[in-house]
Amino acid sequence: MYTGFFGLNSQPFSIAPNPDFMYLGARHTEALAHLRYGLGDAGGFVLLTGEVGTGKTTVSRCLLAELPENTQVAFILNPTLSELELLAAICDELKIRYKKADASLKMLTDKITAKLLKNHQGGFNTILIIDEAQHLQPAVLEQLRLLTNLETNTRKLLQVILIGQPELQQLLQRQDLRQLAQRITARYHLMPLTLPEVQHYVQHRLQVAGCRRPVFTDGAFKKLYQLSGGIPRLVNLICDRALLGGYSQQKPLIDGKLVQQAAAEILAIRQPVAKAGWPVWVWPVLFMMCVALGVALARGLNLAGV
Repeated sequence: MYTGFFGLNSQPFSIAPNPDFMYLGARHTEALAHLRYGLGDAGGFVLLTGEVGTGKTTVSRCLLAELPENTQVAFILNPTLSELELLAAICDELKIRYKKADASLKMLTDKITAKLLKNHQGGFNTILIIDEAQHLQPAVLEQLRLLTNLETNTRKLLQVILIGQPELQQLLQRQDLRQLAQRITARYHLMPLTLPEVQHYVQHRLQVAGCRRPVFTDGAFKKLYQLSGGIPRLVNLICDRALLGGYSQQKPLIDGKLVQQAAAEILAIRQPVAKAGWPVWVWPVLFMMCVALGVALARGLNLAGV
């Protein structure tokens, strides 16, 4: 609705993972470097954590885009699985054929082991990426550790990237998962964007969408950072609603007030309500009544001879 009004050729703040709008701030770049290091170190596990909407998926997509062609990737998006279901999902991702009726932990483990050996002999690396890994059960994580036991003298035949919310760090501190925790060769916690990064992020997406003029005021950026906490997903949602509000009010420049209104709609923030009080006209009337009362009292005192 607002694209033509602001001179845009597409919606700049869609939360869909469009690679054309890819933005890597300093912290995203650092996170990507940690993932590269962890995979290059031939270790078993790499850990990426961060709050919801901070850009973990963006970082993982960047990593996938630069992996060499001799890499087979298994991507698990729904980690609320049992040990058997996880192994079956890995088999599905790695195109391993098996009879579902005969599926057991041993049978599926043997199938995966054979596939890993075949990939290694053919010069292929195998990577398993699990998103929302904070939902993994301890028994499932232990099963993953057992899968990474297969190794040569120089490297693991299966490398695992665990991506999740901060609760994942707490999960891996369990005593019964200490062996897995010791195999994490690289870990990074992704923090939200800073105020300058929020400004660069918004301007980048606007430019990609074809905008060639300022759209947000400095006050709008400060308010946007304050209300979003620097979380890119929230920045997208608020900016999208603010542009819609600017269009509906025919305002070509988004100010802090429009951002505040947009955030109130998106985040259910209560707008400040003025305290109930007397109408303005009451005060002059009260003043005149006080004056009249004072005059009456003075006259009464004079008549009483005081």
